[in-house]
Amino acid sequence: MKSDWYKNAIIYQVDTGYFMDSNGDGIGDLGGVVKHLDYIRGIGATAIWLTPFYLTPFRDHGYDVQDHLQVDPRFGDLADMVFMLEQAEELGLHVIIELILQHTSREHIWFQEARKDRSSPYRDYYIWADEPPEHDEPPMFPGVENSVWSWDDRAQQFYRHMFYHHEPDLNLACPALIKEIERIIVFWLRLGVSGFRLDAASHMVKQAGQGEIKKGFPLLNHLRDFVGLRKPDTILLGEVDVPPEQYRDYFGDNDRLHMLLSFTLNKHMFLAFARKDARPLAKAIEEIPQPPLRACLANWLRNHDELDLGELSQAEQKEVIAAFGPAPDMYIYQRGLRRRLAPMFNNDTQRLAMAYAVLFSLPGTPIVRYGDEIGMGENLALSERNAVRTPMQWSGENNAGFSAAAAEKLIAPVINRGPNRYRLVNVNKSQIEDRSLLHLVSKMARTRLGCKEIGSGRWKMIHTQSPSILAIRYDSDGDALLMVTNLSDKKARVTIDQPDLMMLTELLGDQEYAASGTITTPCKFPVNGYGYRWFTLSKIPHSSAR
Repeated sequence: MKSDWYKNAIIYQVDTGYFMDSNGDGIGDLGGVVKHLDYIRGIGATAIWLTPFYLTPFRDHGYDVQDHLQVDPRFGDLADMVFMLEQAEELGLHVIIELILQHTSREHIWFQEARKDRSSPYRDYYIWADEPPEHDEPPMFPGVENSVWSWDDRAQQFYRHMFYHHEPDLNLACPALIKEIERIIVFWLRLGVSGFRLDAASHMVKQAGQGEIKKGFPLLNHLRDFVGLRKPDTILLGEVDVPPEQYRDYFGDNDRLHMLLSFTLNKHMFLAFARKDARPLAKAIEEIPQPPLRACLANWLRNHDELDLGELSQAEQKEVIAAFGPAPDMYIYQRGLRRRLAPMFNNDTQRLAMAYAVLFSLPGTPIVRYGDEIGMGENLALSERNAVRTPMQWSGENNAGFSAAAAEKLIAPVINRGPNRYRLVNVNKSQIEDRSLLHLVSKMARTRLGCKEIGSGRWKMIHTQSPSILAIRYDSDGDALLMVTNLSDKKARVTIDQPDLMMLTELLGDQEYAASGTITTPCKFPVNGYGYRWFTLSKIPHSSAR
């Protein structure tokens, strides 16, 4: 039977260049990742999502790939990658890497060969036009790029780029290019990766269909078949920012993506946080279709990009911005916030723990971004999304324990001012504080790993009499869970009226509450402001009639 390990995983996102510098050159590397694999495993993670480490000009943090088969010297070499995969496997950690197929760097050999002449075999790897179409999609980075088309003097044509002008789009309808992609996949599978995150997956599908999304889905079927035949446990995790009614198209019938990053839940989660009202998130969860048997959602609080609010109404966006990013320099691309999680919540550990309780209770697999588990902040002096990409704060020592290099050689400045400065917020300090965010998140993560019902069961929203309460029930093979979180700072009295009588046994709470077992219905119990309580449910045996 095929393993569905990803449905009950906890994924830790490691930004390779910012995590740990092992050789003193000021840049995080694969050796640094190896050094802290035990830390990642220790906080409860079972998988790593590694951001790009490929050969790159590094104009877009490695997403501008110059060669998919080489490790960039900044991050180490192929032997370092193999050693990292081996060490991760020994610790029981799966490794998911980026599969960036929507575009490459302009420096990629394919593009350099393609621009030489129109008869080049590589010309069809990219999307060209003598004149750009009159109507095309707007660029992904408005205010930074003016168009998705740029002129190339050598090629004497325009080339398309959905993202930056130095990242030309690949023509995923080209059979020869698909063969190249297969070579890349086989290479990394043989080295031992457990999965691939498909960057910009919805754009990939559209390009594969030459502008028609429906015609592009066979690419996902092909990739799923290709990895499944070679290593059945391999997963495809797609970055898909589409309305939830389209999720089924990307999952297929257990024959496309294994996991889908749910931007819908992320956006509505922050609307709920801003209002201190669970109803926007509860409604979004109810509107998401249950994934096929061998598929699931992936959820996060913050990632390495902006907090994209695009799906929300203008009024809702204003609410979130007012609550979490009121200053003009916190807003970017006319759609989102470039902030880290902790400062958005005013570094309130209780409220941050509440947010993680929501994350871990959502249907799907939780993803934790490096540094968010200790409450790292952002550096708004850095450009664009770079604000949330700063060195990991390991200790209060020089350079936050990230690197032995001189400060001016670091990939980015460490945060050394304000409430999130590294001397106040770091791993070492967090590990010795019993009620630190790190300890609370780690406890949740380890408890969540035992909640198999979330990965294998079906979910149902439980409506209570308190609008601030998010309550989700999971059922699987006779077992059941109830996950309750209070999004408000006010204590709530929760009333749950379920048709089947249940015993509640507490798994986890923000504090030790009174005995949780009950034989009455409706069931009533308190939850602190920003509190959370997780229960197992079991049927109450009826006494025989006398």
